[in-house]
Amino acid sequence: MTTIAEFTLIYDSHCPICRREVAWLQSRNAAGCIAFQDIHADGFVPERLGVTEAELMAEIHGVRADGSLVKGIDAFHATYSLLGLGWLAAPLRWRLTRPMFAGLYAVFARYRLPLGALLARKRCQTDCRV
Repeated sequence: MTTIAEFTLIYDSHCPICRREVAWLQSRNAAGCIAFQDIHADGFVPERLGVTEAELMAEIHGVRADGSLVKGIDAFHATYSLLGLGWLAAPLRWRLTRPMFAGLYAVFARYRLPLGALLARKRCQTDCRV
């Protein structure tokens, strides 16, 4: 029996933080309700979704089963909710906390690649001693 994903999370596999998050999400995706699409995969064409690679690199995106795009914290909310972790993402939708989380995510998204490289370097210094 083939399961059709209810949501596709589009992510950047060149980002160490993104790879780690996607691996964690995949481990909780036993029902297969989420598909994961790497923006760097061969054959992936962002323009088919009506976006550019630069837009996808600027913030996380997702595609609902009906083809509608969501981005930023709404993509996280959709993903977590479908995986039964809606309680964890609920503050992303609350009127009082949504602006704060949107702002924090915008800063994170802007600096995720250098932050990921810094964390990977620090982890290697700790874990890769010869």
